Amino acid sequence: MARKNKEMTRLIKVILTVAVVSGLVLSFIHLLTEKPIQEAQNKLISESMKEVVAAEFNNEPFKEKIIVKRGKAKYTIYPARQDGYVTSLIMKTHSNKGYGGRLDVLVGFSLDGAVGNYKVIKHQETPGLGSKVNDESFKKNIIGKKPNEESFKVRQDGGEIDAITGATITSRALIDAIQRAYQGYLKFNAGNDNE
Repeated sequence: MARKNKEMTRLIKVILTVAVVSGLVLSFIHLLTEKPIQEAQNKLISESMKEVVAAEFNNEPFKEKIIVKRGKAKYTIYPARQDGYVTSLIMKTHSNKGYGGRLDVLVGFSLDGAVGNYKVIKHQETPGLGSKVNDESFKKNIIGKKPNEESFKVRQDGGEIDAITGATITSRALIDAIQRAYQGYLKFNAGNDNE
């Protein structure tokens, strides 16, 4: 019996040692990779802004980030400026309603609230289907529209936007993300960034 207890104690010590060493290694790897991953994400966002902005700009919107709160919701806004004047707003938004989960999106709004352009910067949708939300053929359904209009829905929901064949859920998630961004746009235009 004493021998079994000794073996059990030794086994527990080995398992604990392996767990502790594994945890330390994973923590170290996380520390090494966290900053480069964040820098790569920031670079992607900064470069994507050029694609979604609704008007000319000569500032660096990424460096002028503004956080706007509306209730529990938090919005990240990047003002695009030409010679110091805001020409359009870029919103970072997301939706958790995608087929594969979360969609992260950058949306450019003109000053009148119309969608200038957008880009899905991160998703887990079905390859070849969900990624089509970034295709120009789908974008033409959304660019120039205002998210507060009743028709800003897919046709299956009574709107005017043609969903991507085989990716209706992804199409709805994108529209949801753009509508979320529009709420931040409204909050920013109201001139009150805290609630």
